[in-house]
Amino acid sequence: MNKVLTILLALASGFAGAFLFSKLSEEKTPNIVVQETIKAPISQVGLSNLVPNENFVEAANRSTGSVVFIQTLSEVDYRSGGWMDWFFEPRSSQQIGSGSGVVFSNDGYIVTNNHVIMDADEITVVAGKRSYEAELVGRDPSTDLAVIKITDGNLPAIEKGDSEQVNVGEWVLAVGNPFNLTSTVTAGIVSAKGRNINILRDKFPIESFIQTDAAINPGNSGGALVNSNGELIGINTAILSRTGTYAGYGFAIPVNIVKKVFNDLVQYGEVQKAFTGAEYIEIDSELADRMGVEDLDGVIVAEVKYDGPAEKAGLQKRDVIRKINDYRIESKATLEELIAKSYPGDKLTILIERDSEMISKELTLTNREGTTSIIKRDIYYADDLEASFESVSKVERDALGVSSGVKVIDFKNNGFFSNLGIPKGFIITQINSKPINRPKELENALLNVRGRFDVIGIDKRGRKVYYPFRR
Repeated sequence: MNKVLTILLALASGFAGAFLFSKLSEEKTPNIVVQETIKAPISQVGLSNLVPNENFVEAANRSTGSVVFIQTLSEVDYRSGGWMDWFFEPRSSQQIGSGSGVVFSNDGYIVTNNHVIMDADEITVVAGKRSYEAELVGRDPSTDLAVIKITDGNLPAIEKGDSEQVNVGEWVLAVGNPFNLTSTVTAGIVSAKGRNINILRDKFPIESFIQTDAAINPGNSGGALVNSNGELIGINTAILSRTGTYAGYGFAIPVNIVKKVFNDLVQYGEVQKAFTGAEYIEIDSELADRMGVEDLDGVIVAEVKYDGPAEKAGLQKRDVIRKINDYRIESKATLEELIAKSYPGDKLTILIERDSEMISKELTLTNREGTTSIIKRDIYYADDLEASFESVSKVERDALGVSSGVKVIDFKNNGFFSNLGIPKGFIITQINSKPINRPKELENALLNVRGRFDVIGIDKRGRKVYYPFRR
């Protein structure tokens, strides 16, 4: 009898378990169906941008033909600029570099990064299976942009978008030549805008990057960041990485800044930079508490240059800039991007907070010489030296703490000046303790000096260096 009861209980438990499993399975089935149902009508609820689609194919087709491969060749001189040069001949070698570029106009102008072509003696553009020799039109270290030009070829110019219309979360493509792999396309989203990551080493850096998680690696520099329509929205410039390769985020210069830099370099030979005559810092919670400020948006005026635009407008240290021309200033990067798109002579209406009071100020931007006129680059070519030079601007002299200076722009290999071993970009401030203010003064001094003489100046890192010579 006990055995029969045991068997009956076992059977009952089995049926009960089967019934319970069946009910649980029925309850799970609707979740699977719901997930499938959600996937189908996403576009109907306005969320189509959350899922990549066939538009990437069209965007890639529209943009890849306008992105080129850039190769550079540089002669590197290992002269130290110290007393050891009296005893040892300088060593030299050749360095090969590469990167990407974007065809910006149908007449052969190409935009790339300054660091891609910096110090290059030869620049070669590769598009498809053809190669073209390129010349440097101009460069702007403050934005890490440069313009080069090829005289032949019929490369298609890329379509330009509007970086102000770019939204965080939208899909983008990075087009370039990572690791010498030409015409490579990767996809991601815009992760942030207005990023300042402190990578530009120029004296007046402008950083307001578009951040993306599209894979960007060495070789992508100077390439295109495009939207889903294939329109250029930025020039890829940097990656955030501890290894030097892709680790999650890349950064691009907004195309609206690129347009101004391109137009200025082509038209004037140099960028028409606008200056406010002040320096700024971000607001953090500690500074806000110390200053009694509640809103953490905006920037704080940290320094006002004597007799500059900011001082003339009545700005003071500790002023908090809230708006410029009714445009809300959220960060230092926001302010720098706005100034980067402005010209000397432009007038700004600045809303500041001072002692809990809102005050409006009118400021007129100036150029690097402290005026409002357009400046065209004036490069002097010294025939006897076989080299070209230009005077150093007032703004740069003030930043370096020098009262004079002439910058080395270029020279012919094996010419008079190249044999001195002084590199391009070096600023000559004195020869035998005599200040050098104009290229013609430099030319006369070098041609007429006899015996032992010293050339004193500032290198690209801002260090004071002297070169000893004997004739």
